[in-house]
Amino acid sequence: MHALRAACAVTVCALSLGACIDLNMPAYRRPDTPAKTAWTDHKGAPVNAAQTIEADWWKGFQDPYLNTLIDKAIAGNFDIQVLAARIDVARTQISEAQAGKLPTVNLGAGIDYTATTGQPFSKTYNLAAQVNWDIDIWGKVEKGVQAQKAEFHASEADWRAGYLELVANVSSTYFQILQFDDQIAQQQKTLATNQQILAIYQGQARNGVAPQTQVLRQQAEINRLTHDLFELRRSRAVANNALCTLLGVPAGEFEVPQGHLQERVKLPDVPDGLPAQLLSRRPDLVAAEFRVLEAYDLVGQAKLAQLPSIGLTAQGGTASVALNQLLKSFTFGLMPSINFPLFDPNVRAHIKVTQAQTKVAEQQYRVAVMGAFEEVENALVNLSAHKAQRLELQQQVARLQIVAAQIQSQLRLGVVSQLEVFEDERTLLGAQQQLLENHQLILSDTVLLYKALGGGWPSVDVQAQANEK
Repeated sequence: MHALRAACAVTVCALSLGACIDLNMPAYRRPDTPAKTAWTDHKGAPVNAAQTIEADWWKGFQDPYLNTLIDKAIAGNFDIQVLAARIDVARTQISEAQAGKLPTVNLGAGIDYTATTGQPFSKTYNLAAQVNWDIDIWGKVEKGVQAQKAEFHASEADWRAGYLELVANVSSTYFQILQFDDQIAQQQKTLATNQQILAIYQGQARNGVAPQTQVLRQQAEINRLTHDLFELRRSRAVANNALCTLLGVPAGEFEVPQGHLQERVKLPDVPDGLPAQLLSRRPDLVAAEFRVLEAYDLVGQAKLAQLPSIGLTAQGGTASVALNQLLKSFTFGLMPSINFPLFDPNVRAHIKVTQAQTKVAEQQYRVAVMGAFEEVENALVNLSAHKAQRLELQQQVARLQIVAAQIQSQLRLGVVSQLEVFEDERTLLGAQQQLLENHQLILSDTVLLYKALGGGWPSVDVQAQANEK
């Protein structure tokens, strides 16, 4: 009864002191950012965000081998495993924070030996237990728990962002490797054509029809093409090594079989009318907002630390000179306590630190949002421009193919020389090379667009979760 009265008195004193302390903790509000309702370079009827990007959007490229690579990367990539381990750390830290609400129990036992001059040697057995409980009457510990839960959700979003980054990198690297294969094949054809042209020039030079400088110029061109061929092979090997690392395989232990980009990978249709709300599905924005929420909770926890801390301490024990008499008598005590932080500069300083950290988290969220706007806009601009260029390149290749067919007919009639045929073939191969590069750019633009728009992850309403507390 006395302990209860003491606790009530403590509570009254604490409430009186709390009235003089700034405990204002505004409700969480998402940091304001510039509004954006639509994308400037994408037209069309609005579509539902949930129907815009599928969770396995990479299957739209219709390449089973790409699907296999992505599955292998998700299972073996070490970066994604680090992010998964961080989720486990954040989950266990929630339990660690919740432990602050629970009492602690200590049990001790010992023997005291006493030797006094002129007295016989004596020993005393003792057994003692102590229970300490800091009562979370103001919710300070609970604020810390809520902050740690926000960090847990942020770490989950980090994993999703890493997952999306991994899929995008595997896809883009795979496309580059196939592009290099096609470029190598095209370069070999171009090199063969130029060697045939060189043979003609050498024959003409021997007959005095062409100057030796023409032969040297053509030989220099072959040197350049050979150099470029070596560079393509080097770039292909480096890209393959990068893919190995993404898959979790030692570099050089795995190689993508040679293939043709346009034959293997199809261009998916990106729907028009993409809603700006798709950005709520971006995991990096979700993570950034959860960390703002975490900062709010940490400010609340710091402010609550200004209030008195209330604790109960219970002690019990027994002592005896004989071990068989140890458990026959006990002593017990209960002591409520209150600690008034009348002057603790650390508490006030910590409040200011958490408030400053909240401003940092809010600005980081805004930076992430603005970066997301830019990424989507750039992806749409690039995709639109490269598709327009593709039409021009297709027309160029088609017309050069007609010219090549006509030149071949004229060659059979003896109207033109073999040299003109080879020159025309070289021009056609160059245009086909550009068309191939354009195909790879469109594929990479599509990957970057899907990534910029959140990659099919479900949207997360951090504001709603904050209001449910």
